[in-house]
Amino acid sequence: MNVYETKTIKEAVEGNSYVGRGIVTGKSADGRHAVFAYFIMGRSENSRNRIFVENGDDVTIYPYDESKVEDPSLIIYSPIRKCGNTLIVTNGDQTDTVYDFVSKGGTFEDALRTRKFEPDFPNWTPRISAIMNFENGLSYKMSILKSGDAEGTVCNRQFFEYDAISGLGHFIHTYVCDGNPIPTFVGEPERIEIPNDIDAFTNEIWSSLNESNKISLYVRYVSLDDGSVTNRMINKYSKV
Repeated sequence: MNVYETKTIKEAVEGNSYVGRGIVTGKSADGRHAVFAYFIMGRSENSRNRIFVENGDDVTIYPYDESKVEDPSLIIYSPIRKCGNTLIVTNGDQTDTVYDFVSKGGTFEDALRTRKFEPDFPNWTPRISAIMNFENGLSYKMSILKSGDAEGTVCNRQFFEYDAISGLGHFIHTYVCDGNPIPTFVGEPERIEIPNDIDAFTNEIWSSLNESNKISLYVRYVSLDDGSVTNRMINKYSKV
């Protein structure tokens, strides 16, 4: 087994009908950009009824058709928020928890120790999170909070910390594949190739996700030279 094996995002997700929600963080191959991507997928009508909306540096998920919203508690949240010299990306309202802690001098880890997996028995969907720090060169952390048993009585909290390497990203997602219940992601975040071109990376992710279940994708490249930002956003459904 090669522990340094790195896949393309296409190799990581193509042919897998349901990896759920996913976060990629890393650095472009030329070393000039910090990169992150966040996507959501959905199987139910409630989960599919969503779009990403940009609010300055932040991104919020809103219902595509408000009349069809069944339960907003786990589908409407801000997955991306900027806080000083950090960027926070998560798959739930723990984004706000991390933001509140970090803005007051707290840590990513302490914030997530106050949270647990989602209360959606029998899946117990994991909460996945990442934070990118730009203060002393690029570094980033990732986390997954998941149930320690089938009954959801305990929470296992796993944290991963990385110094950025050019051309390398780390990919964490909520599920291994489709199922009933849906099997939770296991192991360390996967090593993923990060290209220089934001459009190439965006198109590779979007085209590799299952056509029926993919909902929205957001990709950001941040210049490590001057802080300038380039974003790409794709919504399967768009407001007219």
